[in-house]
Amino acid sequence: MAWNWGVYQWQEQYKDGEKPNGLDLKKQFNAIKKEKFPFVYEVTKYASQQPFIQLQKSYNMFFKKQGGRPKFKKKGKSKDSFYIGGDQIKVIGKKVKIPNLGLVKLRENIRFDGKIMNATVSKIADKWFISFCIKPSMSYFEPCENQASVGIDLGVKSLATLSNGSFVDSPKPLKKYLRKIKRVSRQLSKKVHSRKKGDRTPKSNNYKKHSIKLAKIHKKIADIRKNSLHKLTTALTDNFQYISIENLNVKGMMANHKLAKAISDMGFYEFRRQLEYKSKLKRNILFVIDRWFPSSKTCCNCDNIKKDLTLKERIYKCEKCGIELDRDFNAGINIHNQLPIVHRKVTPVEITAMDLGVSLLNLTSIVEAGSKHQKYLIMSRFE
Repeated sequence: MAWNWGVYQWQEQYKDGEKPNGLDLKKQFNAIKKEKFPFVYEVTKYASQQPFIQLQKSYNMFFKKQGGRPKFKKKGKSKDSFYIGGDQIKVIGKKVKIPNLGLVKLRENIRFDGKIMNATVSKIADKWFISFCIKPSMSYFEPCENQASVGIDLGVKSLATLSNGSFVDSPKPLKKYLRKIKRVSRQLSKKVHSRKKGDRTPKSNNYKKHSIKLAKIHKKIADIRKNSLHKLTTALTDNFQYISIENLNVKGMMANHKLAKAISDMGFYEFRRQLEYKSKLKRNILFVIDRWFPSSKTCCNCDNIKKDLTLKERIYKCEKCGIELDRDFNAGINIHNQLPIVHRKVTPVEITAMDLGVSLLNLTSIVEAGSKHQKYLIMSRFE
């Protein structure tokens, strides 16, 4: 309610030539809430305060062209979540005390000791989750002591190709569950939503059940993708002090309708986000090279640029020195050689001679099995 009131007032004040902001709207709402909205006193104070802070952040992102214009929220259409400040939340063992709800059981203990700054309770599919923002009392992350370096080329065929010759395949959960999504979506479309067009009759029970069923599938896809990326980025930051990646234009890549689904299934943005914050925690040096650097078209052996390289050519054949190798592997070496540190430039011949079996990996720390019989992440040496 507070969010929708704030969005409406922001729009009206902007039309009148004023310059609204979240803090002023919050003061205006507090001045009238006792008279017009007395029910807000029945819930935590953050329910009527936090929406205005989030509204200001949303408009700041909108003005910077980093997001869309804030819209009105509707129950059942928007994400169900609420914010609680650290002064109103308390954890006792495997229970958390939430205002107006009392003690609520947790499925697991909090893994970190420290001061709870705030918490967010949210609903995904038919389950409720709580995420804590904790100021730890000590450092839980040991810095990476390995002085090795690596270049990472992200792609559609393989999620990541490392400059040491290793390939990491993606679980591609969307591709795996796409038929199931289509089937459940068709079933959902046939359920009774309302009796007439524009009728506000509550949704049927069958419609609600199938909505939850579809939401569970989407959640499972997101969980598989995020889990595999977490294990990969953790392994990279644990084993390489210096990491080099490309600054990919993911939004521009998604404009290609032939590749958009495959690119979204990989999770390039989430990969970089995890790699960036884990590198800060473990004191890795993450170098992001310019997006216009021709990593795939440049020969890693003689630096010759092959301008007519097409996307369907998976083997890079240099017209100058005659070397032939996987194009993603070639790009990974070029990305590695752009590291601005004192590292001697490596060549494919030297990499082939390396003992790649021990260069990265404890596979059990990376491989995520979605079932007992299928391993989603596979790392193998380049041959």
